[in-house]
Amino acid sequence: MRVMEAMTKGVACVRPGETLREAAGKMRDLDVGPLPVCGDNDRLVGMLTDRDITVRAVAEGWDPNSTHVSDAMSEGIAYCYEDQDIEDAAQMMREKQIRRLVVLNRDKRLVGILSLGDLAVGTKDELLAGKTLEEVSEPAVPIR
Repeated sequence: MRVMEAMTKGVACVRPGETLREAAGKMRDLDVGPLPVCGDNDRLVGMLTDRDITVRAVAEGWDPNSTHVSDAMSEGIAYCYEDQDIEDAAQMMREKQIRRLVVLNRDKRLVGILSLGDLAVGTKDELLAGKTLEEVSEPAVPIR
């Protein structure tokens, strides 16, 4: 099975120059926690999560009305291609302990997101979904 058969399509993105308030509003309206950050031609430049807004920006006292997405987003995002085998994408999720993987086409344009839920529902492979969930959920050592 290919990633494109299980992924969530029609994913919205946010632009680097938008404010955190605008991004948070988009997250609220779409009922999502992560938003890919797209630059020119829908090319992926990062990822912004509700956690990024809370921990990186609000906790530091940054003004969400004037702070840009580019100031709080994560760069160097893991991704897979829509025509890749689903097993390879799940392996990447396990190795990197990530619950969502951005999906690009071969022109490196955003076309979807593959989540743990997509693995469970889209593949109907309980073993694949369960193994991925287990390895992604292995506890990390907390910073104290």
